[in-house]
Amino acid sequence: MRIQVLPFGLLKDWLGASAAAVELPEGATVADLLARLSESRPAELLRGIAVSVNTEYATAACLLHEGDEVGLLPPVSGGSGKTEGRATPAAASSASGPADSILAPVVVTALTREPIDAQKLIAEAKRGDDGALVVFDGIVRNQTRGRQTLYLDYEAYEEMAIKQLDGLAREACRRFGVRQVSMVHRLGRLEICETSILIVVASAHRAAAFEACRWLIDTIKKTVPVWKKETFQDGAVWADGEPFPDELAVNAAETARSSQRH
Repeated sequence: MRIQVLPFGLLKDWLGASAAAVELPEGATVADLLARLSESRPAELLRGIAVSVNTEYATAACLLHEGDEVGLLPPVSGGSGKTEGRATPAAASSASGPADSILAPVVVTALTREPIDAQKLIAEAKRGDDGALVVFDGIVRNQTRGRQTLYLDYEAYEEMAIKQLDGLAREACRRFGVRQVSMVHRLGRLEICETSILIVVASAHRAAAFEACRWLIDTIKKTVPVWKKETFQDGAVWADGEPFPDELAVNAAETARSSQRH
């Protein structure tokens, strides 16, 4: 059977920028595919990646089928949230009375290559039932670890990224009891001070809005397949991403064991 392999981020430098067709026997798994790809390349390049099958995260033991589209996903664009050891907030819906649930939650998500109009999105999110509107505006800074940044280039596994954004927005509404979540992520080339991601959370209560917004950006930076290449005065590199959560990462040991079983 033939599988389409889509590498992203720094893995494009390993496999090439476009999709590659790989022939595998019937009954092959993700682990078998990774083992095949590693035959002529260093297996270390696969350490810490996640894998998607038809835009859904998959494990090493996932069975593959004719025509499947497999994404090879290095850790996503990440950031410096430094949230290690911080407990995930409990659902905040218990803090909202019956009157807060009259309006059904609203979700607005998008990917764009145009500048993000923050004021427009903020204005469109406000409603009379809201007591708080919390905004996260992620912008391009002019340096990283002491190296002067000239600009950034963002790329995404777009079909998967928009599904992930939509799912996270709906989960935030359910988990925290907020009324609306709007999220827009920019792709393509961004200059210094331009907005890369905008999150707007509207809620009857400020605590729920703050918690939902923080949870969203921290989770996006670990799970949504978007990568950035940083261009400096002395070269360009794909930014190191935060490690995938354990349930998403396909680690080398797991891959080897699964491949041996098959």
